[in-house]
Amino acid sequence: QVQLEESGGGLVQPGGSLRLSCVVSGFIDNNYAMNWHRQAPGKERELVAAISKTGQATSYADSVRGRFTISRDDAKNTVYLQMNSLKPEDTAVYYCNAWILGTSRIDYWGQGTQVTVSS
Repeated sequence: QVQLEESGGGLVQPGGSLRLSCVVSGFIDNNYAMNWHRQAPGKERELVAAISKTGQATSYADSVRGRFTISRDDAKNTVYLQMNSLKPEDTAVYYCNAWILGTSRIDYWGQGTQVTVSS
């Protein structure tokens, strides 16, 4: 059974930093891509950052590019989201998402971790 568990959220002042972690278990190998999404109150869930199976390709939403960095450590089965220069509009629940592509795409989700940026 595949499970994803996020951690690292919390309250931070504007301009501060946080690092989110997502520990993945249940896959036979590391042949999965990973995304971080977020959902703010009253808004739709949005894709924030993505990293390929190999870790060689990453992509970011325009709103976070240059401030957030996604990375993965397959030895630890962990994906990270380093968030710098945080803004109040970054306040949201952040979710990690693993996906694989066979005959169809299969997605797995964590429960989410709250990030609040406020003075």
